[in-house]
Amino acid sequence: MQNNKKLIRNIAIGLAVVILIIVGYRLLRGGKIASETLIEVPVKRGPFIGEVYSTGQLQAENSTFIEVPKELSSRNINIFEIQVTDLVDEGTVVQEGDFVASLDHSAIEEMITAGEDELKKALQALEDARIDTNINMSNLRDGLLNARVEVEEKKLVLEQSVYESPAVKRQAALDLERAEQNLLQLQRNYELKQRQAVNSVERAREEVRRDQETLRDIENLFEALDIVAPKQGMVIYSYDRLGTKIKVGSTVSRWAPRIAELPDLSSMISKTFINEIDISKVKVGQKVKVGVDAFPDKVFDGDVITVANIGQTLPNGDTKVFEVNIKLFGSDKDLRPAMTTSNVITINSLEDALYLPLEAVFKTDSSRFVYTYNPGLTRQIVELGVENANYTVVLRGLEEGMIVLLNAPANAEDLPLGGIEIYEDLKKRVEEAKKDSTEQLKTEEPRRPRPEFGGERMRPGGMGEGPGRRERPSVN
Repeated sequence: MQNNKKLIRNIAIGLAVVILIIVGYRLLRGGKIASETLIEVPVKRGPFIGEVYSTGQLQAENSTFIEVPKELSSRNINIFEIQVTDLVDEGTVVQEGDFVASLDHSAIEEMITAGEDELKKALQALEDARIDTNINMSNLRDGLLNARVEVEEKKLVLEQSVYESPAVKRQAALDLERAEQNLLQLQRNYELKQRQAVNSVERAREEVRRDQETLRDIENLFEALDIVAPKQGMVIYSYDRLGTKIKVGSTVSRWAPRIAELPDLSSMISKTFINEIDISKVKVGQKVKVGVDAFPDKVFDGDVITVANIGQTLPNGDTKVFEVNIKLFGSDKDLRPAMTTSNVITINSLEDALYLPLEAVFKTDSSRFVYTYNPGLTRQIVELGVENANYTVVLRGLEEGMIVLLNAPANAEDLPLGGIEIYEDLKKRVEEAKKDSTEQLKTEEPRRPRPEFGGERMRPGGMGEGPGRRERPSVN
């Protein structure tokens, strides 16, 4: 019994010594309070794949577009917009010549009625012009005939005055001269009136021709308001000028003519937008894994085929993004345009790299750092490289096997700062890059924005703030 008590006492003393050693060691390493819990992970080395993630939308690489009738573009028809009154259901598979959509017939019927009224007025005006011309020209011809008769009469008077006094003969000669001048004036006036009458009738005839042409174009448009499929395919509706998908009640015009498309489902692309921070990493030809939200068990291989040079701001957004198109290899009968995609773009593949979890990286306004032991707890500035969903490559500042923290200690502000030389080097690089960019802008178009330190983005937040983790699927 006495031996047992002695053994128990020795074990208790041993445990107390071990506990004191552990507590003392922890206090020595971090200077933290005993109740604080820190999550530690090691820095690892091994193969690393850098990736950029984005969501996108499936589109057919090639499509046949269904647009408003070409008759709507007639110069004689002043229609700026026309309403869609009927549509087949989106996703309907149609054959060549099948009905797809109908435009507003009532608006064109009103135009036909108005056009017919205008044509009737023009025809009446032409008839009036012809009648007026006939009457006026008949009166002018009668005047010419009377003037010619008067000239003949004055000639006879002059001839009969041969035996009269000189004064009488002189008066007869003057009367003849006046009659001849009047005849010449009437002849000139007749010619002018004749040309005027011809022009008047021609103008009325041209007005009739224009009204007939306008009415014919309107009637042709009326016949074309029922739009049919130009070939076999599945109907996918386009978007109007406000970015809303075409539906019954939408308006289309000659300037925004697209109503729907018949996509070629054998060749699909994923259209996505990459933020300006990551776009410099994305290049044509990079390999992509494309997932489709509608079919979680299906993943397609693809390649980046285009990268936009100019950024844009999407509706309801305030950040610049760049359009990237990814071509899917092969085909699948289940794929449909507008399906949401998840794209994993492989931007780099390293056979041997030092890396740590993204959650272990913290930042200030001008640098990124980790919490590590050296030998006590320290804030260590690091230079980072490419990253993927969970990890980032470490270029400088850490070594394999070193322990880093995933959460900030309570006394973070009081910890010593290491790696000042890394900070100075990175700062110098940024300043040189800005200088080069400024000089380049003088002679060339603006380049894509340069990423900060090591090609990776800086997470929001200040000293001691938790890491800005991105929500992404887990990959290697």
